[in-house]
Amino acid sequence: MNRKLRRREFLKEVITATVGTMSLPYIVPSSALGSPERDAARDGNIEPSSRITMGFIGVGGMGTNNMRAFLSQPDVQVVAVCDVVKASNEYGHWYKKGWQGPWFGREPARKIVEDHYARKLPRRAGGERSPERDALRRSCDAYSDFRDLLARDDIDAVCITTPDHWHAVPVLMAAAAGKHIYCEKPMSLTVAEGRAMVDAVRRCGVIFQTGTQRRSSQRFRFICELVRNGRIGQLKRVITTIGANNKQAPSKDWQPMPVPDWLDYDMWLGPAPWVPYHKDRCLYTFRFGLDYSGGQTTNLGAHSIDIAQWANGTDHTGPIEVEDLGGEFPKDGLFTTATKVHFRARYANDVELICKTQEGGPLRFEGTEGWIQIQNDELTCYPKSLTTSVIGPNETHLYKSDDHHRNFIDCIKVHRETAAPAEIGHRSVTICHLGNIAMTLKRRLLWDPKKERFVNSEQANRMLSRSMRSPWRL
Repeated sequence: MNRKLRRREFLKEVITATVGTMSLPYIVPSSALGSPERDAARDGNIEPSSRITMGFIGVGGMGTNNMRAFLSQPDVQVVAVCDVVKASNEYGHWYKKGWQGPWFGREPARKIVEDHYARKLPRRAGGERSPERDALRRSCDAYSDFRDLLARDDIDAVCITTPDHWHAVPVLMAAAAGKHIYCEKPMSLTVAEGRAMVDAVRRCGVIFQTGTQRRSSQRFRFICELVRNGRIGQLKRVITTIGANNKQAPSKDWQPMPVPDWLDYDMWLGPAPWVPYHKDRCLYTFRFGLDYSGGQTTNLGAHSIDIAQWANGTDHTGPIEVEDLGGEFPKDGLFTTATKVHFRARYANDVELICKTQEGGPLRFEGTEGWIQIQNDELTCYPKSLTTSVIGPNETHLYKSDDHHRNFIDCIKVHRETAAPAEIGHRSVTICHLGNIAMTLKRRLLWDPKKERFVNSEQANRMLSRSMRSPWRL
């Protein structure tokens, strides 16, 4: 298939051969992907026959959710999946109760894709399976090494939904290969990684979407527009709250376990230090190890702090000060990320941002003339009239997107910035990283958002980057 897949190619007959004699490449017919009329209505002046081919790097719980979301787009064709897990049902809260077989991994993901396209083709008279249906069941490739997926020249875009320590290297390599990138939040493991990712995306001219999906929520956009247009007066304080750790740490005398045969553990570790395998180090619980994640600070903070940045109008900068207010970390054991998050950041415009652990707590904006908050999807404010306030045509209107995945595809087609481009994703998660550093050092730190360096601590500056295990590097 050519790099840009066109409808005339999909209309070619699917090559069929006697079963068992040979393996041939297959092209998914257009009838399995959507009609020209629906594409034209969706795309406006964009050529309705265009297709975006996608590969998926990381197809665990959230990765499979992302894959299903893109499968639902009529002008997207999924042609490849990749994961170091072949097939497993050990994905914690992502595991579907009652499911008897493997739920996540590259082989279940491939089956989801092929079954999705096969269901769109009718059976022959009498219920017989057609050669086209059989072809569609072999139309998606599965890889254990993401480099094999990136080496394909027929893939336009990739979706990266890996553990945090596996974001930077695939993003840099995908950008160099000219692939557009949808990367899950939090965007990076360190500030240095995030800056390298932003630079690579700009240098290579690819489209990037950070998976902070609140940027495509009408409700959060409305809140930010109210704040940006002065409905609560001058913004003075933002309170962001995040949930506590939602997994029980293994006992402090934990012992190494044998690596399961469905996992390429060395590839899972990748750039992280080599350590013995334990089931609670991998899959969903990776986020509680500092070698792989920033804990709930970056996992959940990436959402709420990103909206704080949006409302404050600081998408391309950051605070000038960050201070520990009593964060707590485990003293020993397998889990090493913060068990209690509490830090403060201050901006040059004197806005104060608080981030703290509070289960089910609000995201709250306080101004000189009122306040507005959202908690458990319920919006409350003072004065109450804010809920019916209308943003006028001459006021500040923020980037409008109502579907994060669709926004990514549309932006590829017209080559424009997404709702959450690389710089925005980087700046938001940087504040999470700064909070973790301040809580670790138990001190107040001064930050230069332009140079992305601490002003008063070389010890803190050394924590902005980490070495990578060979052969991986930025």
